[in-house]
Amino acid sequence: MQAIFHQSVHLSLPFRELSRSRIADGEKFSNNHLSRKCSFPIKKLQRRLLLEVIGLIPAMLYAPVLAAPMPEMKEPEVIRTLKLPDGVRFQEIIEGEGTEACEGDTVEINYVCRRSNGYFVHSTVNQFSGESTPVILPLDDNKIIKGLKEVLLGMRVGGKRRALIPPSVGYIKEDLEPIPEEFGPRRSLMSHANEPLVFEVQLMKIL
Repeated sequence: MQAIFHQSVHLSLPFRELSRSRIADGEKFSNNHLSRKCSFPIKKLQRRLLLEVIGLIPAMLYAPVLAAPMPEMKEPEVIRTLKLPDGVRFQEIIEGEGTEACEGDTVEINYVCRRSNGYFVHSTVNQFSGESTPVILPLDDNKIIKGLKEVLLGMRVGGKRRALIPPSVGYIKEDLEPIPEEFGPRRSLMSHANEPLVFEVQLMKIL
């Protein structure tokens, strides 16, 4: 407003000078002369208001987008936990394809073993490189821990299950598979043989 005020003062100076000279000459002025001289600052003000209104148009156009309804949220799929008669609990993480593993089959698997509190014990998959060294196991109670055998029965190739195996169907004997080849992991596993263990196992092949 101050800038507009200065412009109006500056533009009105010629009018006063001209009026003095013409009055001195005896010339009469009408209201039209005054309106023509004073209309220019008003037009400048109108133009400024118009630009301000135009500046608000993008915000007015954007407002409906902000008011658009939110997309419908879908509830995550719940993974069921199944309990077997001997106390083993397991979840079907990934369903495989093809024929099911049966009693007496020999299978190739990858697995991760943890304590029930989540602490890592052993894995056939390298945590850093991702490389795996699958183990081959017979589905036989005399060869592998009973709880793991029951988890593997009915699995299909490519399938993955997560199981909580109680010690009563776990490492009741030290020669039951799967057993790590390295001394450190093997000792760590045996030191927790009397605890529930969590196995996450993936069936790679049925041999």
